[in-house]
Amino acid sequence: MIPEQAPFSPQERSALEALLAGLTPGQRLWLGGYLSAQAPAPAAPAAGKPEPLTVLYGTESGNAESLADLTAKQAKRRGFKPSVRNMADLSPKDLAKAGKLLVIVSTWGDGDPPETATDFYNGLMNDTVDLGGVEFSVCALGDTSYEQFCKTGKDIDERLEKLGARRVANRQDCDVDFEEDHAAWLDTVLKALAPKGAAAPDAAPAVALPTASAFGKKNPFDSELLERVLLNGEGSQKETWHYELSLEGSGLTYLPGDCLAIVPVNAPDMVEGVLKAARLKGTEEVEIKGAGTKLLADALREDLEITTLSKAILKKLQAEAGSQKLGKLLAEDAKDALKDYLWGRWVEDALTDFAPKGLSAQALVEILRKLPPRLYSIASSPLAHPDEVHLTVASVRYEAHGRTRKGVASTFLSDLVETGQPVKVYTHVNKNFRLPHSDDTPIIMVGPGTGIAPFRAFIEHRAETGARGDSWLIFGDQRFTYDFLYQLEWQGHLKSGALGRLDVAFSRDQPEKVYVQDRIRENAAELYTWLERGAHFYVCGDASRMAHDVHEALIEAVETAGGKSRQEAEAYVDALRKDKRYQRDVY
Repeated sequence: MIPEQAPFSPQERSALEALLAGLTPGQRLWLGGYLSAQAPAPAAPAAGKPEPLTVLYGTESGNAESLADLTAKQAKRRGFKPSVRNMADLSPKDLAKAGKLLVIVSTWGDGDPPETATDFYNGLMNDTVDLGGVEFSVCALGDTSYEQFCKTGKDIDERLEKLGARRVANRQDCDVDFEEDHAAWLDTVLKALAPKGAAAPDAAPAVALPTASAFGKKNPFDSELLERVLLNGEGSQKETWHYELSLEGSGLTYLPGDCLAIVPVNAPDMVEGVLKAARLKGTEEVEIKGAGTKLLADALREDLEITTLSKAILKKLQAEAGSQKLGKLLAEDAKDALKDYLWGRWVEDALTDFAPKGLSAQALVEILRKLPPRLYSIASSPLAHPDEVHLTVASVRYEAHGRTRKGVASTFLSDLVETGQPVKVYTHVNKNFRLPHSDDTPIIMVGPGTGIAPFRAFIEHRAETGARGDSWLIFGDQRFTYDFLYQLEWQGHLKSGALGRLDVAFSRDQPEKVYVQDRIRENAAELYTWLERGAHFYVCGDASRMAHDVHEALIEAVETAGGKSRQEAEAYVDALRKDKRYQRDVY
């Protein structure tokens, strides 16, 4: 209820109360950020010159960069003079004069630094720099489904202290749902860094300020599924779909290289499996953070990650179940056994194995994390498809431990959503995967399987802009007859000249396996010639093996065609990366 002393008439109070009652928590949060953004910025915490503050970020998908920008905006409101810097553009020695330093860094995969931050990270870990005059704090982004959760942030936090910097606030480790943890950390560190004796203003809510669209992570857009087309031919061992979704009326925008976030729901059979394992009915009422009171079945379907199993979840389950067997599995000397257990198993399996008597409804909710959105590389150009966004998604289905498993988001799209029905989405900027600024610059694109998605967007965009730069696509999959994704479109682009060259590698059409990296080696001389002409080199797809193999093939191509030593070839490829001429979107 709005208090009577609020500066509104009775009629205005009634109207506001009616409006607020119908808003979701996400809409309330956005509205709070919007109203705070319209208010005049508070005065600096102390008279005189604003305090300089360096906000340093290392990012893979763009989340750390977005939080760095948000951090700078909030710091400016508190009277600081912030400077946002990318780890890719600094060396550790540059930190000696930082004074007040806030670090926001993600961990990529299972413990690696972001690709663009690798040089900075390695330098910081190995160089000797005197940081005695630096005050700092670290906000680490990660994913608890990985064993090395937030490792990069933890390493940097420890190393800064060893080099003499003074920690003003404890490191904050954030899971994939990071907004609230970041906001709490930011409020703490800005108070800690404020000049002594300064009267700190009230903190503004640390939420994203409104953009041209009111839709985003906290308030996804209900996008209509316009079309779904199976791209594989009958007889293929794969299930790859082309999806077309409407953005009409959303205000959402994107560029080739960006991603679309899909907010899925869990399939009914997944929910039923967890309920059965926990010995619950689903009609129990539970409290969900940010969503209020809900029926358990609804919460498991809409709000909670109920498949992916991690050490963090097992620890919480052990606290509830007190399983002797699970206790042994979580022991320090059982890391290999734990790793083996986690492979291919779901939350349902752990409940069955370690909590045979079941759990209370609220206890089950407390061991699970929020259901995260899934990011997919956008497969369309907004110039070619106004008010639409396209995706190329492989439905994940497999067998593990005698049971059929499936991907949450990929099968949500293929199995649960019909044409004409809504899908909650928002766009996600990826500044680390962009077409060259000049349309005259040649591009080389390596994209096996669904890694073809952003390159469909690249070529469509260049076709629409009339780009004159050469383009070369290297595509791979299992079989030419069944798995040549977008074959007719590539042939059309070759005919029009939008695509200059196409090389393919179908691994199972001959006795010996042939992959995209083999095509790179076979065409090393021409590839090196393109690079010497200034070409940008792009890779999209599987990170576990393909990206590494392509990277090795690229180094070998430069080594052989360029007449360089292995060390010189590595330096050449590293220079491409630093100049943003070698970009990867791998997962």
